[in-house]
Formats: sequence, structure tokens, C-alpha cells
Amino acid sequence: MATSKKDQRREARTRMREEREAQARREKLRGRVLIGGALVAVLALAVGIGLYTANSSDSGDEAAGKPFVQPANTTGKDGIVIPYGKADAKNVLSVWLDPRCPYCAGVEIGLGKTLKEQADAGTYRVEYHFATFLDKALGGGKGSKRAVNALGAAANESPEKFMEYLQVLYANHPEKETDDKFGSTATLLDLADQVPGLRTPAFNKAVKELTYMPWVEKVGQAFYDQNMQGTPDVSINGKKLTVNSGQGIDSITPDAFKKLITENLK
Repeated sequence: MATSKKDQRREARTRMREEREAQARREKLRGRVLIGGALVAVLALAVGIGLYTANSSDSGDEAAGKPFVQPANTTGKDGIVIPYGKADAKNVLSVWLDPRCPYCAGVEIGLGKTLKEQADAGTYRVEYHFATFLDKALGGGKGSKRAVNALGAAANESPEKFMEYLQVLYANHPEKETDDKFGSTATLLDLADQVPGLRTPAFNKAVKELTYMPWVEKVGQAFYDQNMQGTPDVSINGKKLTVNSGQGIDSITPDAFKKLITENLK
């Protein structure tokens, strides 16, 4: 039976609508991959944007006018590294994360327990570094920096409290990168309730008053100074490891990760 011109036009409109919807889905997926760190070229652009803003005056800079305070239990120049594990461990696992990065959430959710267990066993010492470029790369926000400030406050309590709080933050990561959930200090404090003993007066004060923001600026600037290309970035003794599965934001399995570690130990 011949198709009428009216039916042909209707079918054409349907095909056009379906193609637009499919294109929108592809663009959405592409945006998540680019922001999360899978494509170096776009990440380099995001880093460039971050570098520009990091070196520019910002009237909304929450570090302005505050004294520099370095959290306890941090190392390196200005305390820009938060270590976890035995100080005399022969091997060092370096981990770079941005609190708003969904791929970082995938790695911490999938491998965080393994990292802690292996560090506790002395397999390596974990050295955590934090980036904050997504605040600017995602069109503005405060979540990355405020979350790092809160993580500094947790480290000031103890390395163990820091590790627990880090896991809690990523377990409660916003579903969308553009959701500046961690920009709320009330949210950061509520999540801290999940870590027994973390909500001390000192921790509460540091999160509410953004005590460590000048330190956060130095922590975030190190991302650019060391020419990092994106997050997450994980390496053992300087050997970069691929820890994302390539299937969305998920990490590789703990067993696959342990195999990589074993192959690259001193």
C-alpha cells in the first residue's frame, strides 16, 4: 500500500526528532567523558582555563584575607600532600583527585577500600593530591575547594578520619558534575556525621569558617605547577596506572588493581 504524502511528512518529522534526541544523548555522554578526564586535549583546555583563573584576581576568592594554616598530618612544601600509611613504606602510590570529578568518585568507590587495606598492610604509602579545577571548568562553583578544605580539616584530626571522610564524600557524590553539592558547608558537615568522632569543635569551625582555604589554594595550584593533565591520576613509584574501566565512571576491579600493583612494586 502506497504511503501518503501526509504519512511521509509525519515519518520524516519522527526521524528528525529521534535523530535530535540521539544527538543530544551523544553530546551529554561526550560532555561527561570530556569533563571527567578521558580525553587529554579537552582536559588540557580545562586545565588551561583553571590556570588562567588561578593566576587571576577573583573578588569571590574565599582565601582572601585569611592567614595560611597548614593542617596537621600533611607533608611536602606547604603541606600540599595528605599521606596515609606507614611513613617508611618502600613504595608510594600517588593519587590525584578533584572532589567534583565523577571518574574520581568511581575510583574511590571501587578501589578506596583496597587502597586503605594495602596501605595498612605496608604495601605502599598513599599520597593524596587534590585538584580544584572543576569549579571553574564547570562554569563556576565552590564545591571542589570547599570539599578540599573539609578534607584538610579531617586530616587535621587524623589520617584515619581523613580516609573515612574521603570515602563518605565520594559515596555521596552528586550525580551530575554541574551539581555544586559540596559547595554547601552544611552538606559537608552533615556527611561528616557518618565518620564517628570527626565532628569535633575544631573540625566544625574549620569547615564553617573555611579555615584552610589559603592552604587549599596552594594544594590546587600544585596541579598546574606539576603539569597534571586530569583527574583521577594514579601512579605507583612514578609508573602511571590505568584505573578506570573504560565503562562509564567505574574503576577496574580490586583484583585487577592488585595485579597492577604487584607488577610495579620495588
